[in-house]
Amino acid sequence: MTAPPAVSFATAARFWLKLGFISFGGPAGQISIMHEELVVRRRWISERRFLHALSFCMLLPGPEAQQLATYLGWLLHRTWGGIVAGGLFVLPSLAVLIGLSWGYMVYGSTTVVSGMLSGVKPVIIAVVAHAAWRIGGRALRGRWPWVLALAALLAIAVFNVPFPLIIVGAAALGWLGGRLVPHEFGGPSHAAVPAAVKDPLAGPQADEALIGDTTPPPPHATPSFGGLGRVLGAGVGAWVTVTLVLAATVGWGGSVLRMGMFFTKAALVTFGGAYSVLPYVYQGAVVQYGWLTVPQMIDGLALGESTPGPLIMIVAFVGFVGSWNLQALGADHLFLAGALGATVVTFYSFLPSFLFILAGGPYLEHSRDDLRLSAPLAGISAAVVGVILQLALFLAAHVFWPGGFQAPPAWAALGIALAAAYALFRRRWGIIPVIGAGAAIGLLRAVVEAG
Repeated sequence: MTAPPAVSFATAARFWLKLGFISFGGPAGQISIMHEELVVRRRWISERRFLHALSFCMLLPGPEAQQLATYLGWLLHRTWGGIVAGGLFVLPSLAVLIGLSWGYMVYGSTTVVSGMLSGVKPVIIAVVAHAAWRIGGRALRGRWPWVLALAALLAIAVFNVPFPLIIVGAAALGWLGGRLVPHEFGGPSHAAVPAAVKDPLAGPQADEALIGDTTPPPPHATPSFGGLGRVLGAGVGAWVTVTLVLAATVGWGGSVLRMGMFFTKAALVTFGGAYSVLPYVYQGAVVQYGWLTVPQMIDGLALGESTPGPLIMIVAFVGFVGSWNLQALGADHLFLAGALGATVVTFYSFLPSFLFILAGGPYLEHSRDDLRLSAPLAGISAAVVGVILQLALFLAAHVFWPGGFQAPPAWAALGIALAAAYALFRRRWGIIPVIGAGAAIGLLRAVVEAG
């Protein structure tokens, strides 16, 4: 079998747009879709090169599936290919979430919307627990990673330690563990790859793909200080430009600009994906700034799980609802304020991911198996498991005991969560069917109670 012909920029852009609308199922589902489409069907890249790119993306903070799309687009069509691939992975989700967030704020109290959300929220608890189990299976490889995960759980749940400090401490302990017990802090590996993309017979090998095992790196993938400077300069320039425009329009103290600054910080500490950064977003958006309430945060997570794109796109919901609640553009422009907030936080949240790939790819790709780098990241991965477990406990407390622990639990919600856990853990259902079933059960229950 010979390699397919070169892919035009327009053809690739059409595929990235399609991917943005069908990328359901969280990181594992999105990576599996890209593998099926790019490795198996289209043969744009070989199995080994795909896994190589995926391993690199797993070393970085941010959503690995979106970064993988950016990396592959960059590999095919230089910098603009990466920008288009990563951007189209996100923009459909942003448009959908702006529409859903508006519907939530206007019609959220109706029987249909509230009923569906009442069924989805218990499912989300099972989804988060499943994520902790899945990540823990590859991150907790020995006794000390387990200890680190428990310490992170206690730090954020009992002592309310800020998430960035947990990340820094976990990295330091991971570095120390790499020196003392290196076999327990070996860092990410292909064990983290979803089962659907680990079959060596699933995709083309050697030179059967457009970018095969022996295909030399394209010229733009060669590390150079000049290229690094141009990418960093463009990225920092975009950040400064948007910040100055917002400062001139909404003011330095405006809530929209404060959201941008907060989510810039969040983007730099999202090791482990969206589930690990959600507690940090909760600490800032709900506790520190009061942009939205706890029930709204939980509803946003439910909406984020049921739309295409990275789960971290819940930040768009936070930006929309927060700007709406604070009337960032006045009481007469609530939708515009919400849409502006959603767009701004999406820009600030994803800009670092583009810079990590476009600037750091040629360098970090060659050091992904270096223990000096992988051990701190393994420590972070272990801590992430504890943080995700804390998120599951936080959600369970508010969904199962909405009236407080002195009141009896919400037995219907508990039953839905247990059924969802059975479907995910034992029956291996996908996330979207489980969420759809939860929404249907919640809607049916609301209609029966209303009738």
